[in-house]
Amino acid sequence: MSKIIRTEPNKILAKAVEYHGFVYLQGCTAKDVAKDIKGQTAEVLDAIDAILETHGTDKTRILQAQIWLKDIRDRDAMNELWSAWLPKDGAPARACVEANMADPRILVEIMVTACK
Repeated sequence: MSKIIRTEPNKILAKAVEYHGFVYLQGCTAKDVAKDIKGQTAEVLDAIDAILETHGTDKTRILQAQIWLKDIRDRDAMNELWSAWLPKDGAPARACVEANMADPRILVEIMVTACK
């Protein structure tokens, strides 16, 4: 049976779960929720990079992304950073929707799945 690796699990979630060469990340949010959409997006993308690196992979191996925005009108500003962050011709399958966030100061949450 293949081993399941859970990174920093707690009672409700793990930062990431690795299984059969796939890495499933938690929904990542910014720590500094006082920042605007670009500031929060930059923090989230940095967090994704760090978690993927922990699992021996990187953004060139992202297969799928789910993005939640507090206000869908922030989509263009978020996409500006997202597009610059992605590798050339490396866009994953993606959904981006407006959602009520657990904390109203959170403007963006991103969850990705990558392979090794």
